[in-house]
Amino acid sequence: MKKLIIIAFILVGAISCTNDFSEWNVDPKQATEVPASTLFSNAERNLVRTMKTQNVNTNIFNFMAQYWTATTYPDESNYDLGTRDVPGNFWNALYTGVLIDLKESTNVLNAATANISPTLLSKHNNQLAVVSILEVYTYHVLVDVFGDIPYTEALDIDNPSPVYDNDSDVYASLFTKLDSAISNLTAGIGSFGTADFIYGGDVSSWKKFANSLKLRMALRVKDGAKITSAIAGGVFTSNDDNAAFNFLSSDPYSNPLWEILVQSGRSDVLVSDTFVNIISPLNDPRTPAYMDNNQDPYIGGPYGANNAFGEFTHLGEIFHKPDFEGIIMDYTEVEFLLAEAAARGLGGVTGAENHYNEAVKASIDYWVTGADTATYLAQSTVAYNAANWEMSIGMQKYIALYSHGFEGWASWRVFGYPVLTAPVDAHVSAEGMVPVRFTYPADEAQRNGPNYEAASAAIGGDKFKTKVFWNN
Repeated sequence: MKKLIIIAFILVGAISCTNDFSEWNVDPKQATEVPASTLFSNAERNLVRTMKTQNVNTNIFNFMAQYWTATTYPDESNYDLGTRDVPGNFWNALYTGVLIDLKESTNVLNAATANISPTLLSKHNNQLAVVSILEVYTYHVLVDVFGDIPYTEALDIDNPSPVYDNDSDVYASLFTKLDSAISNLTAGIGSFGTADFIYGGDVSSWKKFANSLKLRMALRVKDGAKITSAIAGGVFTSNDDNAAFNFLSSDPYSNPLWEILVQSGRSDVLVSDTFVNIISPLNDPRTPAYMDNNQDPYIGGPYGANNAFGEFTHLGEIFHKPDFEGIIMDYTEVEFLLAEAAARGLGGVTGAENHYNEAVKASIDYWVTGADTATYLAQSTVAYNAANWEMSIGMQKYIALYSHGFEGWASWRVFGYPVLTAPVDAHVSAEGMVPVRFTYPADEAQRNGPNYEAASAAIGGDKFKTKVFWNN
C-alpha cells in the first residue's frame, strides 16, 4: 500500500508540472514525417502503373491506338469515356497519385537543405533534380492528353478551383524545368538508391532519360534548337538505357497488366483486327511475342465490337507475366525521333534512313533474340521511303510502340499513320472520328466551373476532336 501511495504522489507531481499533453497521443512506432525517398518511390510506382495498366476505368490508350479491343464490355473501345469517367480517373491518378507525392518529396528535401553537409549536398541536389524530371514527364502526359490543364495553381490544398494554363505555356515551363534539372545532376554521386525502381539511383541514366524526354517534347513542338540541345546532352544509345520500372512477381509491385489479364480471372482484352491486319502481311519477327498463337492464322477482334474471347487472337505470353517490366520510354522511340528530326531537317540531325533502320532493329532486338532484321527491312513494304517518310516512320513506329498505348496514340496523332477509323458503333460524342484528346473530367464543370468554361473556350471546345496545341 505504501508503494502505491508513493507512485500516486509521483504521478500527480509529474502531471502538475506540465500543461502540455500532446506527447501522450504520439505513437512512437508510427512515423510522423514521410521520408522524401518513400514519397518518390510511391509516385514512381503509381506513375508507371497508371501508364501501363489496361484498366478500363483509368487507362484505355491501347484502345485509343487500336492495338487492342474489348470483349464483353466494348464501351471504351467505342469511345464512351463518360460512363466510367475515364478522363477523370486518369486525371486524378496523375494529380493525386503522382504529382502530390512528388511535390511533397520536394518539400521534404527543401526543408532539409539547410542541414545538409557539403559532402551530401550533391546527392541531395540529384534527388531534387530526379523528382523534377518525373514531374515534367507527368505534366507533359497531362498536356498531351487534355490540352490546357491546371499547372501554376495546381496541387494547392487551399485552392480547390485552380485556373487552367495554356498548353503551350505549360510546355515552355516544362522545358525550363527540365533544363534546370539536367544542369543540377552530378554523375557518380547517386540519388535515391534502391528507392528508385527505374534506375536504382543512377544519375547518368536519369540524365539520359531527361534528355530523351526533352527530345520527345522538342519533336512535338518542332523546335530545332531544343532537339540539338537534347542530343548534345546525351540521349538513349541502347536498350540498356530504357526507362523501365522493374515489376516483381508478387503484389504490390507486380505488373498491372498481369493483374488485369491473369489475376482478375477475366477475359476482356484481345488484339484488334486493326493491328493484326497491319502486322500479319509483313513477316514481322515480333509477331509471336506480340500475339498468342491461339488462332492460326492470327485473327484480330473487330475493333469496337462485342467480341467472343475464344474466337480471336490473344495477347502474347509476355504480357501475362507479373514481373514484365513497365517501360515509359525506350531507345527504339529515341531512334525514331532522330529519324523524324532528320526527315524534317531539324536540329542538324542527318541520316533519317539510318536512324529508322536502327529504331526497327532496336525494337526487334528487344522482343526477339537472334532475329533477321536485315531481311525484314529489305522488304519493299518495310524499307524506308524518303519520298513518303511520314508513312514509313509512322507505320514502323506504331508497330514498335505496340502495348505502349499512350505513345502509340500520340505517334498516330503526329504522323496520321496508320490510317485509323472510328468503329461503326462509336459514341456520338466522338462525332464519327478517332479522338485526338480526352475530354475533361466529368466533375470539373461542377467543381471548377468558371475555369473549366474558360479552358474549354480557349482550346476550341471540350471535345474529342479538339487538338492539343502541338497537333495543330
